[in-house]
Amino acid sequence: MLPTVAQVLAMDAVRAGEPRVVAGEESLGRLVRWVHAIELPDAARLLRGGELVLTTGIALPDEEALLGTYVAELADVGVSAVAVELGRKYVNGLPDHFAAAAAEFGLPLIVFGHEIPFIAITEAVHARIIDEQLAELRGAARLHEVFTDLAVAGAGAEEVLRQAGLLAGRPVILADLSHHVLACEAGGEDPARVLEGFEERSRAMAGPGRTWYDAAAGWLVTTVGARGEDWGRVILVCDGPPGPGDRVLVERAATTLALGRLLTRQQESLERQAHRTLLSAVLAQAYAGPEEAGVRARALGLPVTGRQLVGVVVRFRSAAPGLLAQARILDVAEALADACRSERVPALVGSLDDERAGALLALDGGADEGRVLAALCAVARQRLRERRRHSPGPPTGDPVIGVGSAASAMAGARRSLLEAGEVADAAAQAPEGGDGRLYHRLADLRLRGLLYLLSGDARMATFVDRELGPLLAYDAAHGSDLTGVLEAYLAAGANKAVAAARAHLARPTLYERLRHIERILGVSLAAADSRASLHVALLARASRSR
Repeated sequence: MLPTVAQVLAMDAVRAGEPRVVAGEESLGRLVRWVHAIELPDAARLLRGGELVLTTGIALPDEEALLGTYVAELADVGVSAVAVELGRKYVNGLPDHFAAAAAEFGLPLIVFGHEIPFIAITEAVHARIIDEQLAELRGAARLHEVFTDLAVAGAGAEEVLRQAGLLAGRPVILADLSHHVLACEAGGEDPARVLEGFEERSRAMAGPGRTWYDAAAGWLVTTVGARGEDWGRVILVCDGPPGPGDRVLVERAATTLALGRLLTRQQESLERQAHRTLLSAVLAQAYAGPEEAGVRARALGLPVTGRQLVGVVVRFRSAAPGLLAQARILDVAEALADACRSERVPALVGSLDDERAGALLALDGGADEGRVLAALCAVARQRLRERRRHSPGPPTGDPVIGVGSAASAMAGARRSLLEAGEVADAAAQAPEGGDGRLYHRLADLRLRGLLYLLSGDARMATFVDRELGPLLAYDAAHGSDLTGVLEAYLAAGANKAVAAARAHLARPTLYERLRHIERILGVSLAAADSRASLHVALLARASRSR
């Protein structure tokens, strides 16, 4: 960055002449592009602007009018400042009308108290200018290298913002055109302070062109987009007027983000990625506290104050391989997001892993939670059916939707999401068709839900082995499926006719196999308590296998 007149005056080579500002002190912030020693009364015709003019004044006119013209012409051409050495023409000081003319045009006028070699000033200032230009070139090369590597690697928005923040040493924000924060690198500052009132400040700000600086907000802003489709803004939070390197940085970051969006062509939208990042961070407790999570949620457009925060997790009953699983869950996330927009329910929606998509809903404090959830889940299922009709891969059944208990503050959001995940996993074990519920809550799962929650308990494993161990060992040794016969019989409520039909067995065969099961286990299937214990053991075994 070019030095200002004030910075030049502070240099040792200049201070040796004991400089003193006699006019235009308010303009000492002007940048000095070059230093030029010139002894001509019409020097302006040889200058281009941005120069610090050095003179002894020996060729300057004595007439007030002509001296005023000299100053006016220098001001018109954009000279940064004029420095006059006393001792040759002006011994006791400059004429008052010289200083008055400089003051009229706001042109800094400086006097050197005694003789000083102009070459020393010229060399020192030019060396500084060249050094800073080289530093800018090296910085630009570093920016080019970093952002090119990010583009080639297909880095996501979070990584691009992280690198931009490291290079700038200040906060960098990526927002969409709805003024919602998609990513934020706080640059070591408090994220809550950086994002405080972001949407209101962003909406109030506009500027000319694609890159501009808003002095009131202290933001350097550039538009993100390509092929005529703008979709966001990169904002560098400055602590003063930005330099040329800052402008290059935000523009390179914006170009990398735009290029990444063009090249990746992923089904997952940038909004889904931003929501996924926040949901994953909430579940992993990656933020300093619920206050920071709340600030980031609000910056993404999710109101959290005075709302019912409800976790939702959606999954399928069966797993899918690799890329197909990812595509399927991305479809679920987009369908759920479409449903939230359709039902006007503010939400964060994104994939949680290759088997689950999640959402954090922000319902009105007085909303009928059951009605809203029923409408939302119905629309989400319909949207997903529509998306799957146009997607590759084998057809899949409807997903299972788990819903957590409502939380009144961000501190309870993680608990609601975790509960929703546990409910969805437990509900996925039930036979398809089930009770026809649009969504499940923990109370709806009854015994299955309890067994799923206890599936990791060693005492439950011991119970299953004690109840079913001999039968499982017999099946393993003889290649039979007596365990399946028992399961069909108990699922039919001990109705042998129904069980025989479900197991595709003749009734006499079923009767014989049930007697064989009783001999192996040493129990009577006619006893209700035996049937209950065995049924619980079978359900618990299924929970453990998920």
